[in-house]
Amino acid sequence: MKKEFNFINLDKSNLPKTHGKKIDGFRFYEIDGKAYPSVTTVLGIRKKAELQQWRDKIGEKVANWEMGRAARRGKATHTLVEQYLKGETPSIRDVLPLGLFRLLKPYVDQINNIHLLETIMYSPKLTIAGQVDCVAEYNGKLSVIDFKTANSERKEDWIKNYFLQTSAYAQMYEETFGTSIDQLVVLLAAEDGTVTSYIKEKKDFLPDMMKSIEDFYKYYEEQNKNKVKSTK
Repeated sequence: MKKEFNFINLDKSNLPKTHGKKIDGFRFYEIDGKAYPSVTTVLGIRKKAELQQWRDKIGEKVANWEMGRAARRGKATHTLVEQYLKGETPSIRDVLPLGLFRLLKPYVDQINNIHLLETIMYSPKLTIAGQVDCVAEYNGKLSVIDFKTANSERKEDWIKNYFLQTSAYAQMYEETFGTSIDQLVVLLAAEDGTVTSYIKEKKDFLPDMMKSIEDFYKYYEEQNKNKVKSTK
């Protein structure tokens, strides 16, 4: 029997109607006349040195190919998850994302009472914006849920950015809808056949997220002297 997911009808009038755009090489969202950096852009600064070392090691051409492949893999898997939750016919026929979705499916089936799916939000308090994968109940508890793919199983130390990212979305949701979300869920399926559910709490990661935002603005201002218009 096909599983059906319940969707919660929220007042979404306070959600921004915007699309991301590049400004000085960084992704921002234009909201009410202000440019809010994306969550992934802010967190990208944290791993900049490590990413450059990886690029230097394997070469720019190979690095660009691998990053493009990973992006396509992630986008296709996200599409399959979204279509499954909506009860739509899968539009992806590629073997790899289908295999990753099948790994994720038992965990996705623990989701219900969906509040948001692939929705852009923002936080005037944090001065950032981004598109959340899913806000829903996970095993009965309201959570921010993120779907990730990888080449192989990841150690938690390697994916702290995922937890920082979801903590930011939890803060955005609270500012927009007035309801606090404490639980963060990251579901990660890898090409080596492993799948892991990471369940964390917002309070353990939001302070570091706020520090990352401060670091981003310092970096951005240094890179774009006399051009930056901070949203703060």
